[in-house]
Amino acid sequence: MLEFVREDAGFWDVTSESLVPEDAEARAEIVVKQECVAAGLRELRALCRHLGVECTTTEDGSRVSAGSRLAELQGNARTLLLLERTLLNMLMRMSGIATATRRLAEVAGRYGVRVAGTRKTTPGFRYFEKRAIAVGGGDPHRFRLDDAVLIKHNHLRFVSLREAIRLARGVSFTKLVEVEVSSVEQALLAAEAGADAVMLDNFTPEEVERVMGEIGGVLVEVSGGITPENIESYARLKPHVISTSWMCTSAPWVDMSMRITEP
Repeated sequence: MLEFVREDAGFWDVTSESLVPEDAEARAEIVVKQECVAAGLRELRALCRHLGVECTTTEDGSRVSAGSRLAELQGNARTLLLLERTLLNMLMRMSGIATATRRLAEVAGRYGVRVAGTRKTTPGFRYFEKRAIAVGGGDPHRFRLDDAVLIKHNHLRFVSLREAIRLARGVSFTKLVEVEVSSVEQALLAAEAGADAVMLDNFTPEEVERVMGEIGGVLVEVSGGITPENIESYARLKPHVISTSWMCTSAPWVDMSMRITEP
């Protein structure tokens, strides 16, 4: 997070250091302008502690209304002004993702289905986006390529599906082996060949229903094109997991502001 602050500051905050006395102390508050699920507050507290700013916040995962105060800050005035945009950007982005995730998770949860976020994340900001998904009630899915084996269509350009699963089994007994499939027949073949999980990529609800009726003993993940408008049509079929990038690629930021309250 300090790297984000350094990126924003450049060599120095020319405005604040020109106008604000070096030893000036101040209080500030961060206010949310729309209803949301708050996220990023744990990270805010950690950054404030590191820079000597006192900070009290609401809790991550709280549903807050427009006009609510998310955080109160006290410390060196120049430091508060230095942190302003970085803190707001982080909170606005993470709260937007958490709010979107909660929306999806509440629908899927009515059917006992878990919602997960894909690796379609912002390079360098993945931890924060995945953390926001978890705060919103979702599963972060894979963080990195070494978390699990996920055999995708492009891998199968080099090796057969059966051979891919056999080779993947040799990686480590701790790694789940999942296969992304594009047809009902391929899903059944992957399960028969020993995959731990199958990812149904861009399946229709009717195709998912058929797989759920014929497959057994493997985890079924539905992915591809999932949005708030269609998630229920998949959740009602009760796959184990529905994964989507929608919360990271399409959710709007939550509007917030920081204002100095004293002096």
